[in-house]
Amino acid sequence: MAKAAVISAILENPHESQQEFNLIVSDYQDIIRGRMGIPLGVGRPSLVSFTVVGSMDKINSLTGKLGAIPEVSVKASVSKIELDD
Repeated sequence: MAKAAVISAILENPHESQQEFNLIVSDYQDIIRGRMGIPLGVGRPSLVSFTVVGSMDKINSLTGKLGAIPEVSVKASVSKIELDD
């Protein structure tokens, strides 16, 4: 069963972390339904959010891999309701 979730990330130093961040995200494009990114300007953080629908294993894997990148903070809010795949 799948769940819907919103994953938010703050890239403290996007110049250094953006490439690795995007490579990981591309590996999970099958569960990503929407993405919004807001750069706050040169030398400032970038804010990114994803709407995802997938298994808890995939949601947790994506969240964990993104959170393991230095200077990236990640949180997920997951629905309590299970969805059909």
